[in-house]
Amino acid sequence: MLQAREGQRVPNVSFPVREDNTWKQVTSDDIFKNKTVVVFSLPGAFTPTCSSTHLPRYNELAPAFFANGVDSIVCVSVNDTFVMNEWAKDQESSNITLLPDGNGDFTDGMGMLVDKRNLGFGKRSWRYSMLVRDGVVEKMFIEPEKDGDPFEVSDADTMLNYIAPAARKPDQVVVFSKPGCPFCIEAKALLESKGYAPIDIPLENKVRGRVIGAVSGKATAPQVFINGALVGGLEELKAHFA
Repeated sequence: MLQAREGQRVPNVSFPVREDNTWKQVTSDDIFKNKTVVVFSLPGAFTPTCSSTHLPRYNELAPAFFANGVDSIVCVSVNDTFVMNEWAKDQESSNITLLPDGNGDFTDGMGMLVDKRNLGFGKRSWRYSMLVRDGVVEKMFIEPEKDGDPFEVSDADTMLNYIAPAARKPDQVVVFSKPGCPFCIEAKALLESKGYAPIDIPLENKVRGRVIGAVSGKATAPQVFINGALVGGLEELKAHFA
C-alpha cells in the first residue's frame, strides 16, 4: 500500500541530466535545499493524461503558485533525460522543471515505484503530488490505488487550493478573430490593456462563419470568451469593461 511521507525528508539522490549536449548531475539538494517546491510525479512523458491535463495545468497555474511562496514546480517521471527534454519541447512547460528519474531512484525512495509491466512500461511512478519545504515533505496527494491511471487529487488546482485557497487563478481568454480585422486588433489591445493575455484564434474565411456561429451563435468577428463565458464582439467587450 502506498503511504504518504509527510514530515519525512525527500530521498537524497542524483539525477543525470543532459543540458546543452553536456551531462550534468543534479542533486536533491540542488532542487530542494532552502526552497519551497511543488512536485508532481506521473507515469510517463507523452502519455495522454500527463500531456493533456496534468503538466499543462501546472504550467498554467504557475504564476499563482509563485505569487504564493512557491519557488519552483518540478515534474518527475521515470524517463531518461532525452525523453524528458523532447517532451518539454512538445509541451507548454516553460514554468516547470522536468526532472528525469531514469533509474527510478527518487521514485523508489518515495515508495512510489510501481509495476506497469502489463503496459510494457516496466517500473514507473504512481501519480502523486507533494509540497516540499527545505527538503521535508509537508503534504502529499496520492492518487487512489485502483485499476487504470486515476487522476483525482494530484492535479494543480488541488495543490493550489491547499497552499492558497484564495489565490487568484489566471483568466482564460480566447478571441476568435479574422486575419487583418481592425476590430479584432482593437479587441485584443483592449484585453491586454486590462491585464489579460488573450489567446488569438484566427479563422480562415472558409470556416470562420460556421465556427463562430457554432461556438457563439454570432456571425461576425471578433467573438471574445472570458473564463468560458461569451462576452461578444468589440462593442460588447467595451461595455463589459465600462
